[in-house]
Amino acid sequence: MVRDSRWWEPHIHADRRPFLMARGLVRDALRGYFAAGGFVEVEAAALQVSPGNETHLHAFATDLLTIDGKSERRYLHTSPEFACKKLLAAGERKIFDFARVFRNRERGVLHHPEFTMLEWYRAVEPYDAVMQDCAALVATAARAVGTKSFSFRGRSADPFVAPERISVAQAFAKYASIDLAATLDGRAGDRDALAQQAVAASLDIAADDTWSDIFSKVLVARVEPSLGNGRATILDEYPVIEAALAQPMKSDPRFAERFEVYVCGVELANGFGELTDSAEQRRRFEAEMAEKQRIYGERYPIDEDFLAALARMPPASGVALGFDRLAMLASGAQHIDQVIWTPD
Repeated sequence: MVRDSRWWEPHIHADRRPFLMARGLVRDALRGYFAAGGFVEVEAAALQVSPGNETHLHAFATDLLTIDGKSERRYLHTSPEFACKKLLAAGERKIFDFARVFRNRERGVLHHPEFTMLEWYRAVEPYDAVMQDCAALVATAARAVGTKSFSFRGRSADPFVAPERISVAQAFAKYASIDLAATLDGRAGDRDALAQQAVAASLDIAADDTWSDIFSKVLVARVEPSLGNGRATILDEYPVIEAALAQPMKSDPRFAERFEVYVCGVELANGFGELTDSAEQRRRFEAEMAEKQRIYGERYPIDEDFLAALARMPPASGVALGFDRLAMLASGAQHIDQVIWTPD
């Protein structure tokens, strides 16, 4: 693997260089797409008072020393989301950021602790608009490198065909014969009801698995392997308890305006119709951090400045896209280290 080698050795760099050149072509083409659409490129600061408040995200922490020697805890952001939403509150309307972000406990074929997250936001536009952006960006990346097909680990997808769109509930029914809606009651999930159906679908369920644990097991084992084959898939309408930053759907508040994009089985992007209710956002953050404390014995602070800005933020939709993964798919790379210039 590239990770086990010294990437700066000339012969190793020579092997990686075509993928890195393709990365640059994709980046430039995506910037062109946003420029043509009237977006402004922004640069979110990496040091934040909170790295994000999702249970299973792990951050890098550091100490900021003030001029008088006092220490203040800071974190490298796991996403530019909080900063970008503050900019929406400030008056920006269409923004994007190629952000360097940092996540601990992540390393593998598709994961690196320091990577590039492409995030963009459209104020006062429905989240269907950013879904269309996702499809357009996949095609734009393919055109940039002159490829007609994406492939990864034996799977292929046509980047120019309109994505399949399927709800999470439909996908659970289709691929696991599970009635997901029957296990939801408002903000909560019926753990035993979902466990019973998961066991019937031949999944191993532990006694201490929560509703969310079981949901993830079904998603990974039964649903994700069938997504993004032949063309991209938009997996839409997540349960609201799996969508901490998304607003509930008006048609059924048990589900949220959250979607993910899959290509060749690779999770590529995560999008929301953004939640703007600051009180509800606080409640969700506190619940996520209570669960983090239970599982990992730690919690991250809540960015009070973010919640204050959220109360003034206009309705918006936004997406976080793993740019390195898109570069992999476009270039044919089989490991994320092949598309990162200095993969230490």
